[in-house]
Amino acid sequence: MNKGPTTRFKVEVLDGDRTSRREDVVVTEEPLELRLEWPGRPPEPLVVTMRTPGSDFELAAGFCLGEGFAVRPDAIRTVAYCTDVKLTREQQFNTVTVTFDGPPDREPPQRYGVTSAACGVCGQQSLDELAERDYDPVDPVEAPVDVVRRLPDLLREAQPTFSRTGGLHAAGLFTTDGRKVVVKEDVGRHNAVDKVVGWTVLNNHSRQGLVLAVSGRAGYEIIQKAVAAGIGMIVAVGAPSSLAVDLARRFNVTLAGFTRGTRCVLYSAPERIIRPV
Repeated sequence: MNKGPTTRFKVEVLDGDRTSRREDVVVTEEPLELRLEWPGRPPEPLVVTMRTPGSDFELAAGFCLGEGFAVRPDAIRTVAYCTDVKLTREQQFNTVTVTFDGPPDREPPQRYGVTSAACGVCGQQSLDELAERDYDPVDPVEAPVDVVRRLPDLLREAQPTFSRTGGLHAAGLFTTDGRKVVVKEDVGRHNAVDKVVGWTVLNNHSRQGLVLAVSGRAGYEIIQKAVAAGIGMIVAVGAPSSLAVDLARRFNVTLAGFTRGTRCVLYSAPERIIRPV
């Protein structure tokens, strides 16, 4: 079976002229192969992504929604680890098959290959192609500025593995009054977003009225996944990229970056941030 979210190593610590030896806790990074299966067709290997083990089914479901393979709420029938006897037990628990109820909402392209934990494969899709997909409209959610400023701290409080390792990203969905709905951690920021979105898919939980908070920068793939999920507000601790801003403006998503303390920078749809009168 795959490992947990952390792995222990014996290390040497150099501190000035002193050397000490201890056990260190490091975030786990392992490959996850995603396979898609439609009625009358054998499972098709699609992509291998580097991720932190945990919430693998949510990761798979969120990825499928973001890439347009599961636009309908009931499109996914099952998500399961592989039972191929040709694979070792560890390989089986690093392979997830998503089975659909009907024909594809979108035909998968040639196998994506391996994606690192640094960025999502979604960035390969053009803005025009994204606009043509049959997603639900983005929710024009509004939130008070004091809640927006608090979200990074609320997200940080829900990161137990980061507290132990310092090596994980996080994404969370929150209500506009700051209540946590779900928070997930992963070595890849795009995986963390897939996990929270996938949680809503598998739990049949509405994404309306929710705000997505991310612990790092806001790259194109983060905005793309939010658009696919119909999420209309993103609050990031770090900076956005130019393509992320372009995408947020095109789809009328409120994007706040550099959200720290009393400061945030609004890059798109700033009118949805409610200020004190």
